[in-house]
Amino acid sequence: MDNIRGKTIAITGAARGIGYATAEALLKRGARVVIGDRDVALQESSVAKLTNLGSVSGYPLDVTDRESFSTFLDKARTDGGGHIDVLINNAGVMPVGPFLDETEQSVRSSLEVNVYGVITGCQLALPDMVARRSGHIINIASLSGLIPLPGQVVYVGAKYAVVGLSTALADEMAPHGVNVSVIMPPFTNTELISGTKSGGAIKPVEPEEIAAAIVKTLDKPKTHVSVPPPLRFTAQAAQMLPPKGRRAMNKALGLDTVFLEVDVAKRKSYEDRARAAQGVIEGATKD
Repeated sequence: MDNIRGKTIAITGAARGIGYATAEALLKRGARVVIGDRDVALQESSVAKLTNLGSVSGYPLDVTDRESFSTFLDKARTDGGGHIDVLINNAGVMPVGPFLDETEQSVRSSLEVNVYGVITGCQLALPDMVARRSGHIINIASLSGLIPLPGQVVYVGAKYAVVGLSTALADEMAPHGVNVSVIMPPFTNTELISGTKSGGAIKPVEPEEIAAAIVKTLDKPKTHVSVPPPLRFTAQAAQMLPPKGRRAMNKALGLDTVFLEVDVAKRKSYEDRARAAQGVIEGATKD
């Protein structure tokens, strides 16, 4: 049974980065893809670029607004013949820097998008899946949800939450015939790491690698997926180390200061958007 061809797959935050690469990969496999993004102009541009690959549509979406999310999913169901087979909760933001420098707006933005948005998507999409005893939720977290890093305190907390809720939800939904998976990428070569140094033992991966992992997870569902897979063992080892050992490992991997010593000027554009990532953006934008 093909879990992708002919299926209706909704992806949040899909106008750029991992979401866009995933939409592209799924269209090539014959899925019907519906992308949502708060940046309306960029979302429309992305849909136009993807149209030649298959059936794709897009709608404005603010994952921090339950009504906006509900409207998006209703439109996705209409495009999909009445139901959604897969929801990929991809939308996310990553403000970085010293914890004591984080503003209330930045903290709320990170938690609203990275945690509340995921919970809302799951609550809104699952009832129909449970009723049909078929469906798959994929939540995009991060290896930061397993490996705590200085300079990412709030983001790490948010991704810990996504990993934990996805695991518990997978077990709760299993008797209902619905799969729940969590994808845990390392640094990914998108705007999220702009202004950071790419040195160290853990190199950034491309969005297409994450997309390939998502496709593989749909083909053969599993709960936890690390990209690349061996990094999960590094993460698990980090969790078992005492404080001095954990800090020594982070230093050896070049992770102790990577999100504390950033190029503020190069990162400003992304940080400004990430720290206020609520509400739909109308009008022109740059890809």
